[in-house]
Amino acid sequence: MAPSTNNGSPHGPRRVLRGADRAAFAVALVERLRRAGVAAGLTETGDLIRALASTSTRSRDEIYWIARVTLVRRHADLPAFERVFAAVFDDVTPLPLTRDAVPAGGGEDDVHLPVPDANPKGRANGGLPWATLPPPVEARDEPGEDDPSVPEMRPSALAALAERPFAELDAARLEALAGVLAAELRRWPSRRSRRHAVDPRGHRIDLRHTIAQSRRTGFEPLTVVRRRAVRRPRRAVLLCDVSGSMRAQTDAYLHLMRAFTTVTRAEVFAFATTLTRLTPALRRPGMREAVTHASEVVTDRFGGTRIASNLAALLDSDHGNLLRGALVLIASDGWDSDPPERMTAAMSRLQRRAHRVIWLNPRAGEPGFAPKVAGMAAALPFCDLMLPAATFGDLVVAVRAMLGAHSSSYNAI
Repeated sequence: MAPSTNNGSPHGPRRVLRGADRAAFAVALVERLRRAGVAAGLTETGDLIRALASTSTRSRDEIYWIARVTLVRRHADLPAFERVFAAVFDDVTPLPLTRDAVPAGGGEDDVHLPVPDANPKGRANGGLPWATLPPPVEARDEPGEDDPSVPEMRPSALAALAERPFAELDAARLEALAGVLAAELRRWPSRRSRRHAVDPRGHRIDLRHTIAQSRRTGFEPLTVVRRRAVRRPRRAVLLCDVSGSMRAQTDAYLHLMRAFTTVTRAEVFAFATTLTRLTPALRRPGMREAVTHASEVVTDRFGGTRIASNLAALLDSDHGNLLRGALVLIASDGWDSDPPERMTAAMSRLQRRAHRVIWLNPRAGEPGFAPKVAGMAAALPFCDLMLPAATFGDLVVAVRAMLGAHSSSYNAI
């Protein structure tokens, strides 16, 4: 193909692609070339777009040589390129997107110019292979208040439930909100353990494995084996008050405890007058079945409260060592039938053994609350945090406090 120098115009070379979308033109041209068998890909398309963007206007001859240099990689593709280029630029009279094709009244700033005789899909039968005209949009009036097509912006259903008291939530809503707590616990912190593992990025030399490797090289330590400390999730021990004064909060707290058992290394205990281990029951697959089974395991539910005696029983039991270095969470209103002196002794032992002690009190968020109950007043000096826990929003704040976030908002709900 021998490109003409003036494209049949007595006034010199005709300028094309003025005001056109060069990227759309390049993509459409490459699509036609690929259908014709020319091996042009994303790299060639990008080269063509950058070359076309180098100046504001281009003549037909310049576009020909730019497209040929950037798109044709093999000599065998040249005949197909010549046919496609001729079909695009030679079959339309006058040539679209030139100064001759601009309708009367068009200005220099026209961006979307008409493409005459172009079929809807822009194929080779007519027009150029691209169209920058936007699709027609039917004008309509501004939507009114009664227009059903415009949705009303409302807060999330979970956000509305987060501020409601536990007694107003049914089992389905409790399960939905418990899923939010489980999602928060995915970022549970880890701690450095005493065990080490072989790791090339470790900072310490593993002497034992290095010597073992040197046996193969005449006891010359050519290969240095390194190790690092193994990190494990910090253990959590949770104690839930299931006495009569905690009847409205028990189910919600059990959902919180169940979320801990499924995400972290947690041990869960329920107490009223006696201490009951709930970890095996809460690790059941179904959330509702696990909470129901845990409620059935507790034999003294909705009875009296002996917080200090149950804490001492846990410290003296076989599970007492689980408290060492653990985060201890106590969910109770602080009403205790044991004397305050016994609560002070039990909490003092617990504080020395645990990593942190956090107390969730459903009445702590009420206006004018003060820990005047004897059991709560005796336990408070040994707690790192005491947080309100009357709604699921309070529980999310408590979980974030345990994670170290100390956030006062709960955008996750």
